[in-house]
Amino acid sequence: MKLLNDSVVFSFSRSNDPAVYVDVPAEVEVETKDCFSNQLCSPEDRMEQLDWDKTNPATGPIYVNGAEAGDTLKVTVNKIKLAQQGVACCLEGEGVLGHRINGSHTKIIQVEDGIAHFATGIDIPVNTMIGVIGVAPEGDPVNAGTPGRHGGNMDNTMITEGAVLYFPVAKEGALLALGDVHAVMGDGEIGVSGLEIPAEVSLTIELIKGRQYEYPVLENNESFSVIVSKPTVDEAVIRATELMHDFLTERSDLPDTDVVMLMSLAGNLQICQVVDPEKTVRFVFPKAYMGRAEF
Repeated sequence: MKLLNDSVVFSFSRSNDPAVYVDVPAEVEVETKDCFSNQLCSPEDRMEQLDWDKTNPATGPIYVNGAEAGDTLKVTVNKIKLAQQGVACCLEGEGVLGHRINGSHTKIIQVEDGIAHFATGIDIPVNTMIGVIGVAPEGDPVNAGTPGRHGGNMDNTMITEGAVLYFPVAKEGALLALGDVHAVMGDGEIGVSGLEIPAEVSLTIELIKGRQYEYPVLENNESFSVIVSKPTVDEAVIRATELMHDFLTERSDLPDTDVVMLMSLAGNLQICQVVDPEKTVRFVFPKAYMGRAEF
């Protein structure tokens, strides 16, 4: 099944009308616009001209038949195919260095053969990832530029090909949507923009009945990570660490205190982004040191 980018939402909401319905397991190819709804296509285009109501479009939502509150939606990212051109921007007053910027600046960047051609002599290998992906939240709608328990704009560089995401389902059908793909982005996204680019994303969607985790969990070949978004980095750090401790003690025969020490020796607390309304961190722990390496 292919879902085109003419079906988008700008918030994650329990009341969004489904674009498609799928039975699990489902193979879905999702076409996405860039985070600016493809409004910036040349160096002359400026962020001041943007229709901000059309930023961070998420293609979908996908209604997963059989999904209910209390379940977990399992989403495997199989393939991300990029367009050949993306855009990076910075804007006065925005991001960590916004106080050092006058006006807005737009850079159109060509992407070919796995390389982003930033400037003469500066060619950056792509680290393709999905910035916005999530399900309907439990309560009020959440705009697609904000992350939370439902996922959303987590801007996590680990959400790439081969990643498996586990989302807590809060609404019948789950209502999965995604967008905001980046060809290149560093952890933190300090200037508000990665290399924003349209893409086609191939997913496998599955369902785990009757259990879930408080925040999204990411699995790849090497590790599990808990992804937490809070109003401050400090709050996100504390909750991500607590939840990873819970995750590991549930899968280990070690005493709780040994798990704390093991986390300090082998775990990695990392920043995803610091520029959205809520800040996102991840606690990453290697499978090699887990007693039972499964969700």
